[in-house]
Amino acid sequence: MKRKISKSLLTGSIVAFLIIISPYLFYSYKSFPSTSVWETFLFTYESHFYEKVSVTAWTVLGKFVPLYLLSIWFLTCKHWWYHVILIPIGMYLFQLISTINDDVSFTDVVEIWFLIPVMAVIVPLVYLIRAKIFASMHNPTLEEIEIELQHKKNIFSHFRDLFRN
Repeated sequence: MKRKISKSLLTGSIVAFLIIISPYLFYSYKSFPSTSVWETFLFTYESHFYEKVSVTAWTVLGKFVPLYLLSIWFLTCKHWWYHVILIPIGMYLFQLISTINDDVSFTDVVEIWFLIPVMAVIVPLVYLIRAKIFASMHNPTLEEIEIELQHKKNIFSHFRDLFRN
């Protein structure tokens, strides 16, 4: 029991630390140079689209930090609807990718079309989970379950029954 509590405390402390450092991650853009070229002993970076390295860092971190926090929320959420968090995660991920790609000049415009397939999977999944929880909470009698099992249904009938609740 004590080992479980200490493991839970350690995990909670790590998650809390990761959340606490998020403002420091975002404001780290101020440490980047306000020039168009950033030279280090490892690499040289030249900002073309945003014209200054600090503006590029501000834009990238403005997309990364919410993605980072949403990912922590998704990984630690214990609610049945946590899959819905994947939709804003996908949105920020596409925005981050398009921000990094300097050739894309219209960020935040086209990404929603890429989210449609993600939403087409997640929204019905969350609704079906909700329907299953709703059905299990009403505790059907054995006779109702037996009648339900005797009726041969196809997949469309099951969906129709789920949406009827």
